[in-house]
Amino acid sequence: MPNALAHEKSPYLLQHAENPVAWLPWGEAAFAKARAEQKPVFLSIGYSTCHWCHVMAHESFENAEIAALLNDHFVPVKVDHEERPDVDKVYMAYVQAMTGHGGWPLSAWLTPDLKPFYGGTYFPPEDRQGRSGFSSVLQAIAKAWSEDRDRLVGESVRVIDSLVEYHDSRRAELGAGAAPELHDSGSEAFEKCFQYLYENFDATQGGFGGAPKFPRASNLNFLLRAAVIQGVETEAGQTAVQMVATTLQRMAGGGIHDHVGGGFHRYSVDEAWFVPHFEKMLYDQAQIAVNALDTHLATGDERFAWIARDVFGYVIRDLAAPGGGFYSAEDADSLLMHGKPEHAEGAFYVWTRAEIEAAVGDAATAALVGDHFGIAAEGNVPMQLDPQNEFTGKNILMQRRGIAATAAAHGLAPEVAAERLGAALEAMRTVREERPRPHLDDKVITSWNGLMISALARGATSEAVCLADMRETYRAAAVRAAEFIERELFDAERGVLYRTFRDGRGANEGFAEDYAFLVAGLLDLYEATFDARWLRWAEALQTTMDALFWDAAHGGYFNSRADDMSIVLRLKEDYDGAEPSPNSVAAANLLRMSALFHDEALRERALATIEALRPQWAKAPHALPELLCAVERALQEPRQVVLAGDARARDFRALVAVLHERVGPRRAVVAVPGEDEAGRWLATRAPWLAEMKAGADETNPGREAHAIRAARAFVCERFTCQAPVETAEALRAMLG
Repeated sequence: MPNALAHEKSPYLLQHAENPVAWLPWGEAAFAKARAEQKPVFLSIGYSTCHWCHVMAHESFENAEIAALLNDHFVPVKVDHEERPDVDKVYMAYVQAMTGHGGWPLSAWLTPDLKPFYGGTYFPPEDRQGRSGFSSVLQAIAKAWSEDRDRLVGESVRVIDSLVEYHDSRRAELGAGAAPELHDSGSEAFEKCFQYLYENFDATQGGFGGAPKFPRASNLNFLLRAAVIQGVETEAGQTAVQMVATTLQRMAGGGIHDHVGGGFHRYSVDEAWFVPHFEKMLYDQAQIAVNALDTHLATGDERFAWIARDVFGYVIRDLAAPGGGFYSAEDADSLLMHGKPEHAEGAFYVWTRAEIEAAVGDAATAALVGDHFGIAAEGNVPMQLDPQNEFTGKNILMQRRGIAATAAAHGLAPEVAAERLGAALEAMRTVREERPRPHLDDKVITSWNGLMISALARGATSEAVCLADMRETYRAAAVRAAEFIERELFDAERGVLYRTFRDGRGANEGFAEDYAFLVAGLLDLYEATFDARWLRWAEALQTTMDALFWDAAHGGYFNSRADDMSIVLRLKEDYDGAEPSPNSVAAANLLRMSALFHDEALRERALATIEALRPQWAKAPHALPELLCAVERALQEPRQVVLAGDARARDFRALVAVLHERVGPRRAVVAVPGEDEAGRWLATRAPWLAEMKAGADETNPGREAHAIRAARAFVCERFTCQAPVETAEALRAMLG
């Protein structure tokens, strides 16, 4: 008989709806039951494409004896961390402080007033190798709750008090004396962060540190900004660019990259990016695509634009929702072939040599694929990377040498070898589509869609040769996603966002990251379309974010709203991890809008956000590389490029192209507003644009030709604009 999760929309919660555990969703019904029965809450947090969540579910939550323990002694509550990141962050902070590590599934035991007193991540069902099993832990906690409840309640109070004290002490450190000037402290933090990344860089395999390796996009963003500050052609600039380029090249050649279907897996269990954890997350695709586009600008190397194209192709083909938006993830696990009912990690993605030979159709091409990707008859995953023997006889595709070396070994010209490999991979993709696909988490998450809108908008403005024929496709996809969010996940009357969509709008309103990431996406979409409706909506969302999440006492943004009584500790995200902190993104958004609107209040709020996180970035700058990029933006004089003319005309587009030729100084780009409703709003919001006009119509010299002919660019710095230019060459020279 299904439990209460059967009525939920979350794919993760629905995965547990048939468990014998009497799960309840996070909410007042569960809290009231815990209070009434005076039982502790067992809180389990995960997400639908989480491999170890599946393992613990199969081992423990489908086990009738363990379910009886949970049902008799606890109020079991399930949370999808993608639906409630605010809940997840509170209890993850506790588990990390208690154990020194975190991850999913997250397991926490709470008092009826939701304060934690014990926690961990994955527990095996029975005791193993000195590690307590889940059954033993449940029995011990149930006994302690019955016999020594006061101690557990006291521990929960101590935990919350210590977390509050920790965050208060960091603020106190900041207020103990006059903070150094932002220029001095920001420059020092920049240098420390660069040095940290330089010392931890793996010069052979790319990435930072050892196994496991994650594609932490904020590190690469930071290094590219460091290169710009130093000068891309300087030795320091080249070093920074090389760290980024090497990392992306090794990732693109590794098993973490899906060579057959495109896109990137979540992380690699080894230092060489070979054996991935096979789930695919939308937020990774978006951020890696932006890294690749920026690296193309810094190097001129088309291979990096091809990485972005590969990612976009996968996302648009496999993650696009019918109404516009993008789904959140694909699972690591899928059904085994040949009628076997069990799941296995990576089953959809791995190949035997015989399967490759059958898919590509001829021995010569199969040999080419085999040499290029390291295919072996016995499988190519060494035992130390396959402790569960999941990949015996299987191969993970990893580029073992460059295309030129592969071509030479087979007596082919590089372009011929590349063409044959491409055709072979396409044939393999066709065959792979017949396999049981991994589970698709088909909910649309506002924040992750904001990241994807940014990436697609950036792709639409790229001047990379290999993206030229797809730019309009990317622009249209970004617009459709934004329109989907506006239509399905935005309450225009109240001005608030909702977090998720699946079979209708979810119940949870948006969190700080939803606002920050979507505002960033809309600012990028404006620069890709020059449609002022996106700029107007971005400012409206920023206003709502300020009202709901701003810390009026200390600056910065809380993750959650003040009126949610189920959140026992309001936190500010001060770490740029798999996703950047909403504070880091919001600081950059505020600075961008301040430059567009000449609004000093927005700039002051950005600076207050930066200062609120100073205790973290001053002591451990490598924790907030994305915020340091906002610091760099704050330290530059505001610079604007104003474009006047018909945004559809060739001369206008030629001027726009110049602005996207290379990675360089920060600048706000704005087009003189049109006469539609959004254009009239922009004219009112940024009255300084009123004097910017297109050139005269050459066929009617006495007549002003606003948006008819002779597109112009005005370069403005320190709120003073230079004389306009009308050619790409002149604009390029002016920008330096």
